[in-house]
Amino acid sequence: MSKNYRAKWHDYRARCIYHLTLMKSPESPYFGQLAGDCKIPIGQLGSPYVIASPLGAAIKQTLRSLRTIHPALRLYQYALMPDHLHLLLSVESELDEILGRKIAIFKQQVHSATGLTSVFESGFNDQILKPDRNLNVIFDYIRANPYRLAVRLQNPEFFRRNVALVINGIPCKAYGNTQLLSNPFIEQVVVHRADNDSTFNSSKERWFHTAANGGILVSPFISKREKEIRDGAEELGGRFILITERPYSDREKPTGRDFELCTQGRMLIISPAQPLTFSRAACLQMNSLAQAISSANTIQFI
Repeated sequence: MSKNYRAKWHDYRARCIYHLTLMKSPESPYFGQLAGDCKIPIGQLGSPYVIASPLGAAIKQTLRSLRTIHPALRLYQYALMPDHLHLLLSVESELDEILGRKIAIFKQQVHSATGLTSVFESGFNDQILKPDRNLNVIFDYIRANPYRLAVRLQNPEFFRRNVALVINGIPCKAYGNTQLLSNPFIEQVVVHRADNDSTFNSSKERWFHTAANGGILVSPFISKREKEIRDGAEELGGRFILITERPYSDREKPTGRDFELCTQGRMLIISPAQPLTFSRAACLQMNSLAQAISSANTIQFI
């Protein structure tokens, strides 16, 4: 994720609910240690969880006094991970200064409590929740963080496998990081021929903000402008669900940068199980599949 890529269109003093991620500084000790077995379902005894280190315990204690920074700050949920901290934070009335200043005060409080001078990286990553957002989806996503980490660590081939799934009733094949499908911040990238420069630039800013702050961009990335979005988002550390017209066989692998992004956990490649002949109709079908994924339609693994 890229640091400090703010949403230029958003007022960071206004009432809003945010999903924030604060990354550990390279100089800082780890916040905790992963424990548990990913074969045990979430919520059951022995399922993956994080044992807080002394630093992690201090961070958790400081979070309890978040409202002393400003009474409008309400913490809905958090997840302490070994190298980062997730916060689901509500700003319940207008702040006297931007949110970043309040987060900086929180970091300073952690420094004072621990005697350390560098616990977090500068800045933070943010996703801005729309008013109609189902908070239960975010709660579940944050809660499952240790489980997803355990799955990746305990299964070395996790990013290099073919899986079968059904998306909105359509049989598909996928290769790469299937955990990207559980991300609650998935944005479809589609550029229409009728889009003028102003419309495109506005959409580009929104897509780049999503990519730079831990969200997912989904698209076939076919047109010149869609490829421009992918290139720019990739430089920002973005993650992608790439829709293609033909699935990989069990003996095939992606090539080039697609393969590198898959092995890094930054890409999932999804194709209809029944290959398409590349055409305008096929492009429309692939965009329809991308739209279904971004709309959180039913996804079932086979």
